[in-house]
Amino acid sequence: MKNKVILVSSNQLGKGDQVLGENVLETFFTVLKQREELPAAVFCMNSGVFTLTEDSFVSVHLKELEDKGVNIFACKTCADHYGVSEKLTVGKISGMADFVELASKYEVLTIS
Repeated sequence: MKNKVILVSSNQLGKGDQVLGENVLETFFTVLKQREELPAAVFCMNSGVFTLTEDSFVSVHLKELEDKGVNIFACKTCADHYGVSEKLTVGKISGMADFVELASKYEVLTIS
């Protein structure tokens, strides 16, 4: 995973039941944070920026990843659109140029 960037484009994993999708996404990050090799970064865009707020259980796992040295980013345009820029409990506001730079250096694994 160390040569990957995880792109989180939704606040749930998969389509269908919202609660199930949120739980599956939380499980993904629960398992991920326990691995020895961690990704280089996690970049959240679209409704994925909600995972960086206290309203999402995923934020706890993302904070643990951040504490282990994983860069966590929120798309500024998306965070502003959803009105969560001031509500982030983990990560840094970033721009699409930063994501493009990350994508040029690392393989992108998209979670949606």
